[in-house]
Amino acid sequence: YFCKDVLSTYASTTSGIDIEFIDALDGRRKYCQLKAGPNTINKDDVETIRGHFRGVRNLARTNGLPLQMDDCVVGVIYGTNAALNGFYQMLDQEYPVYAGAAFWEHLTGDSSFYGDLIRAFEAVADETDGSALLQGTIEKLAAEIAQSGTV
Repeated sequence: YFCKDVLSTYASTTSGIDIEFIDALDGRRKYCQLKAGPNTINKDDVETIRGHFRGVRNLARTNGLPLQMDDCVVGVIYGTNAALNGFYQMLDQEYPVYAGAAFWEHLTGDSSFYGDLIRAFEAVADETDGSALLQGTIEKLAAEIAQSGTV
């Protein structure tokens, strides 16, 4: 919701594509697979993502839409490109993979957005006391383990 409601991206109607956005750096429409962090894909995901991007290219060709290879991107919400696992690096040989600050800059055009976002999360985390939630979760888990008899 954050990307859609706050950052003017929109959910894609194209199969296998999470969001579409106008790249703030090159002005082109991007078809983006969103991933959480630098280690969140495996070997099978590489071929799945490639397949989704092939589908976008085929659809564009069928509909006569101008599409460049770098219009299909993988956006990694946090981390750095240097920290990407080998599977992301494989994808990056064919399609741009933008991680952390690079992703947010393409999305917003603001090179400091990612740092500002991290600081905002840190401020909220500093103000939040999650100990009651943690204690409740521990108690619930302990009760489930005791009830199952696998102690």
